[in-house]
Amino acid sequence: MTLRISIIGFGAVGQGVSEILAHTNHNNHNNHNQHPPISVVAIADSRGAVVDEGGVDLADTLQRKRSTGTVATADATGMTALDVIESVDHEIVVEATPTDITTGGIGLTHIRRAFECGRHVVTSNKGPLVVKYRELCELARANGLHFRFEATVGGAMPIINLSREVLAGNRILATEGVLNGTCNYILTRMDDEGVSYEHALGEAQELGIAEADPTADVDGIDTAAKIVILANSLFGMDVGYDDVDVTGITKITPEAFKLAKESGHTIKLIGEVQENRDSQDNRLRVAPKMVPRNHPLNIGGTFNLASIQTELAGRITIGGIGAGSIETASAILSDILWIAGVGGE
Repeated sequence: MTLRISIIGFGAVGQGVSEILAHTNHNNHNNHNQHPPISVVAIADSRGAVVDEGGVDLADTLQRKRSTGTVATADATGMTALDVIESVDHEIVVEATPTDITTGGIGLTHIRRAFECGRHVVTSNKGPLVVKYRELCELARANGLHFRFEATVGGAMPIINLSREVLAGNRILATEGVLNGTCNYILTRMDDEGVSYEHALGEAQELGIAEADPTADVDGIDTAAKIVILANSLFGMDVGYDDVDVTGITKITPEAFKLAKESGHTIKLIGEVQENRDSQDNRLRVAPKMVPRNHPLNIGGTFNLASIQTELAGRITIGGIGAGSIETASAILSDILWIAGVGGE
């Protein structure tokens, strides 16, 4: 039986999912595991859609998006993402629209409607989970559906599924990590070369590592959103963005790095969750932090790394590329395959 999916949102991540599926030997093999063929039957962006119940031509769609700015075909220019979710027959909605952590954005509407229509959801969109995590989980559960979101935290780094599945039976006591590749690149350059924050940021923008407007990254907003998702999904909390104490990296100076080096430390932007079951005074914090140079959290470049403290297994540390279309898409694919039964059996 072929597993049918739609891709809602066709920016970098949506295109990455398509590229992976277009190159997986007709979608029949993944690391030697057999799984049902995966067919993309619809793709929607903000200007229209392409629909083919026999399977969208992914290479053609990617080319059309890059040449015209939209996936829309002549017969589906007026078709919206909601039309796709509601009317096209398929099992899984891959929601990859831009993040809005204030309202949840259009992604929140898409996910709600997908569950109402009886479709599983895999998403890379942090906004809906930051704003309405508990509601969405309950809606999925009430409809007997799966809700998977590994791609929302750490790109290719499998922190959520590792904690909830591989470490099942362990109580997670705390987690901390370097969860934003842009900030980590800037801080690494400041540490290695002694340059100013402004110089390192400009370099990151020239390389495409930082956005033209880097506010969400450098002010700690992106990391805080990921902390909210980890707090809710790994610790069973019910928190939002306003529950996180957030400090970004914009005030860090070369002098601060010089002082850190003198004591054998560096500076990293660390997001952390620590549960206090006795007092309910949980710690959710994002802030620059002194890290010993021999500490696992002292990683360079755009890498992400997380350290999970468990009750039974002790400390587990994992790392990986925290951004990038293909890397993030790899996390989406793993969630799709779990729903297909590869990881769920």
